Amino acid sequence: MASQRNILLKSVMKCPVTPEDWKAVTEGFTAKWNFPHCVGAIDGKHIAIRCSRNKRSLYFDYKGFHSIVLLALVDADYKFLYVNIGASGAGSDRGVFGETDLKEAFEGGSIICMPEPDHYLMMTSPCPTSSWVMTPFP
Repeated sequence: MASQRNILLKSVMKCPVTPEDWKAVTEGFTAKWNFPHCVGAIDGKHIAIRCSRNKRSLYFDYKGFHSIVLLALVDADYKFLYVNIGASGAGSDRGVFGETDLKEAFEGGSIICMPEPDHYLMMTSPCPTSSWVMTPFP
């Protein structure tokens, strides 16, 4: 079962790893959405859950129900490049993103090879300390 999942994962979700891969993503955002230098759009979705009694406060979200957060990075065609699933619903998208290996990779440059230094992520939650995160107008 695990090997079938890994095969499907590799064919469905491919996070870019080379500067050329990231350049292809930026070209998609430029051509389709007129966002030059954008390497992806990231957002979170709260998924309702039934919560155990001893964890209720951790998973109670601002919408008034218990949830976990699915945080996803997508390309210009809404294809998943990266996902993080399972953070408690009490956290914001920005807070969840702050704990991901994706953020660490962008900041440290250890995993992700950005094509050029002026590239950015589009994110709905403001991230004021990061020059590589852009928040669209509301």
